[in-house]
Amino acid sequence: MLDFQLDPRSGVPFYRQIIDQIRFGMATGRVKVGDQLPTVRALAVQLKVNLNTVTKAYKELEIQKILETQQGTGTFIGSIKVNVSTKEKQAKLKSICEDYVNAAAVYGITPKQLIEELKKHEGNSK
Repeated sequence: MLDFQLDPRSGVPFYRQIIDQIRFGMATGRVKVGDQLPTVRALAVQLKVNLNTVTKAYKELEIQKILETQQGTGTFIGSIKVNVSTKEKQAKLKSICEDYVNAAAVYGITPKQLIEELKKHEGNSK
């Protein structure tokens, strides 16, 4: 299951962050066809956002046939295969790196030190 997290500093609208996390979850196999997602209300409460934010994300994914909502039952991952393009992966990587470099700089950690620490974690990804 996905552990949804929103970053208010990213400049990316919350509904877009939800969409991206679902798409990346599908592309990486963290969620599979038929997996049930939290209800709109439950996810809105969990993320502390307006119901309309989650509704907008789910609706957009339904239009793309990525999600299927069954009235009274819930929202499920659809059978559409999601591929994340190389360009999209590169943009995400750049964003992640910028966030970590900026956060590390606050503590006086250099990019070189970050690289050294990341090398220690090679092969430990989930």
